[in-house]
Amino acid sequence: MAVQRFEDLLVWQKSQDLAVAVYSSFTSCKDFAFRDQITRASVSVSNNIAEGFERSSNADFSRFLYISLGSISEVRSMLYLAVRLHLLTSSDFEKINQQSNEISEMLYGLINSMKKK
Repeated sequence: MAVQRFEDLLVWQKSQDLAVAVYSSFTSCKDFAFRDQITRASVSVSNNIAEGFERSSNADFSRFLYISLGSISEVRSMLYLAVRLHLLTSSDFEKINQQSNEISEMLYGLINSMKKK
């Protein structure tokens, strides 16, 4: 049975979890520009999955999934920087980085499965 709602996509659910983890980890960050950038990027992942899902074609959905990949890569890049700037602990980095890698793999898998159709 085909997925009927974007809310049923596991990658969307995990992307929402990632955004919550990012928000929680950077709540007390005093670098407001950094915090704004990483939280916006984290939210962009699930939002682009949702927006693409509602489009009329697999090509449109795929394009939005690629945008989500860009956003998740931005989050991951900023996580490395956050550790170097001492804005994030190593243990929080490991947790969120693992989540981001899993989401990237899921996005690539979804894109590849759509190419086969």
